[in-house]
Amino acid sequence: MVRDNRKAKLLGLGFDGAEGEVRITRGENFHLIGGSQDTHELMQEKCMKFNEKLDAKGKQLEDLETEEFSDLAAECDINILPKPPEKK
Repeated sequence: MVRDNRKAKLLGLGFDGAEGEVRITRGENFHLIGGSQDTHELMQEKCMKFNEKLDAKGKQLEDLETEEFSDLAAECDINILPKPPEKK
């Protein structure tokens, strides 16, 4: 596989934070924004689990095929948005 300069990140958004705080966490392969303390911690746990599984495969996030990414996200109970249809 020829590597280009692509870099992929998981983006987690939490919308249930009512305390007035804005939580932001940056980690390897992910950025998380918002959410209550519980939601934000849950997003962190899921992303760390994702990274552990990714490391076990010996791959980088940007190297995953769509199906492989979807399977790995499902194993970590990460909800993903479907890819939008291509414009014709």
